[in-house]
Amino acid sequence: MRLGADLQAFAARIGHGFARPDLLVRAVTHASIATPTRPDNQRLEFLGDRVLGLVMAEALLAADRAASEGQLAPRFNTLVRKETCAAVAREVGVGDVLKLGRSEMMSGGRRKEALLGDAMEAVIAAVYLDAGFEAARGVVLRLWGSRIGAVEADARDAKTALQEWAQARGLPPPAYTELGREGPDHQPVFTVEVRLSTGEAEIAKAGAKRQAEQAAAKALLARMENPNG
Repeated sequence: MRLGADLQAFAARIGHGFARPDLLVRAVTHASIATPTRPDNQRLEFLGDRVLGLVMAEALLAADRAASEGQLAPRFNTLVRKETCAAVAREVGVGDVLKLGRSEMMSGGRRKEALLGDAMEAVIAAVYLDAGFEAARGVVLRLWGSRIGAVEADARDAKTALQEWAQARGLPPPAYTELGREGPDHQPVFTVEVRLSTGEAEIAKAGAKRQAEQAAAKALLARMENPNG
């Protein structure tokens, strides 16, 4: 099998020449266009998630030899979560080479965070199966790049941090409410409010409900920790 020009260019962008081009084709094939003779990328996604996790765990241990498990775990979660995989996918143009069914394509599948993140994990698995762990590690470290060194010393997600802040003060967990959803189905904008039992609240908007919740939590936590700021 020979790769088309678009996939050849993509392979060059991630820095790996495939001895088995069929692996890359499978990695970018979404279930919406799969057939019995054209498998989708779901099994590769499963494997890629584990390969990515091992690479990140090793990288974090090497980057900070004094960090405790409690410090490393949130950093790890930040680097392997779907949003980060999708961000890396956008940088290397995964969306441009995704093979999608017509309905998924019409609904903006090339921009969907879940599809991009899943495909990025599948690509990592494709490299691993094509050339082994060292090759996969090299690709991951190149693509994640400065994210590894720049991950926050305390990378707990904002929702967890806000909940811990509330619990430490004897308060129940913050409540999240979706206030609205605007825009087309393929590019929605969610408006979410987070509120403490004591009445303080913040509102945020984002292209995914979870992102809006995180943004609202971050804003509220910042206000509660620095009320005079």
